Amino acid sequence: MPPRVRKAVLAVHIASSVGWLGAIAAYIALNVPVVAGADEQLVRAAHLMMKPVAWYAVVPLAVTSLVTGIVHSLGTPWGLFRHYWVLISLFLTVFATVILLLHMGDVDALAARAADPAADADSLHGDLFHSIGGLVVLLVPLVLNIYKPRGLTRYGWRKQQEQRTSGR
Repeated sequence: MPPRVRKAVLAVHIASSVGWLGAIAAYIALNVPVVAGADEQLVRAAHLMMKPVAWYAVVPLAVTSLVTGIVHSLGTPWGLFRHYWVLISLFLTVFATVILLLHMGDVDALAARAADPAADADSLHGDLFHSIGGLVVLLVPLVLNIYKPRGLTRYGWRKQQEQRTSGR
């Protein structure tokens, strides 16, 4: 991958990854009044806002982060399958994205219930545990991508040996 393209992909990847974390923080903030048992109107309003934050910020940033991370890893010497830290980051990002997409049905259902004035406000539970869990899961790839701990996969070791042999 040409350096300019690689840097552009990296910039989009970093921006979307950090944005994903920020969007989750906003979603967590909306969960606080729900879990704290604030007044009924605030609980309903929080649920009504969780839906657009999730659909228009969290989901697009998650997908963008995943796609740009894969593209960037394929265009750099780190590769996608050469280092354990890259594989762990990929696995956790795919896992978090899949769980997020599966959870969106619950977000939609809670928002629909919150919009119905006849619905019992006590049935509008929060999903703070899910949100904080997602944030914690995403902090692991963040740390791995900063520190890049050593450790080649078998594929990475084999590729490294091939490069050394062909370089002689």
